[in-house]
Amino acid sequence: MARPALRIDAVLVQAVIAGALSFAHLHDLAAAAGQTGWKAWAYPVSVDLLLVAAWRRLRADGPPRLAWCWFLIALVASLGANVATAGLLDLHDVPAWLRILVAAWPALAFMGGTLLAHSPADRSPAPPAPSALAPDPAPETDHDAVAAESSRVPEPVAAPDPEETPALPTAMPVPAALVAHARKVADDHHARTGARIDTDTLRARLGVPPHLADAIAAQLT
Repeated sequence: MARPALRIDAVLVQAVIAGALSFAHLHDLAAAAGQTGWKAWAYPVSVDLLLVAAWRRLRADGPPRLAWCWFLIALVASLGANVATAGLLDLHDVPAWLRILVAAWPALAFMGGTLLAHSPADRSPAPPAPSALAPDPAPETDHDAVAAESSRVPEPVAAPDPEETPALPTAMPVPAALVAHARKVADDHHARTGARIDTDTLRARLGVPPHLADAIAAQLT
């Protein structure tokens, strides 16, 4: 079985060439700023790795502010080094502010890589699917309420038990002599006042309890 021919990807070749040029520019700028030996070679690795890490975070977890912030910082550092080595800056006489930025870059890159590696993704929970929600019950209209009310069978009213009906109070027996005396008192009251004697006055004149006075008054009528 013949092996497939080696295919050369033009995009990959272009990426390798551009990466090598950017790597060399960062190395030259770091060396001109006083970072000699292996330190000058470590700077381009630090810048490119931070750029790739921020880009991967953007692709994997969406666009949180933290990933965008460090992506822009690494992109500005890479572009700044490439532009600075294009003849706009004298690499034999680097200004003090640029030396400070190059010397402070390791701490800045370390903080950015740590935050990108350990910060949670800024994601909001997805809302539940509409099909999972239970349908709301249809509201009961006035027509339905009237129909339901009319369909109800009225409950029969229980008739009172004749045995539980309270008995009417019986008339209290009054002695005839007491009735005769009460009649004299009533006649005397009518002769003096011209009006019939009431129950309270009769009770007061006879000195009897209220229920006995009621019984006497009933017999006087």
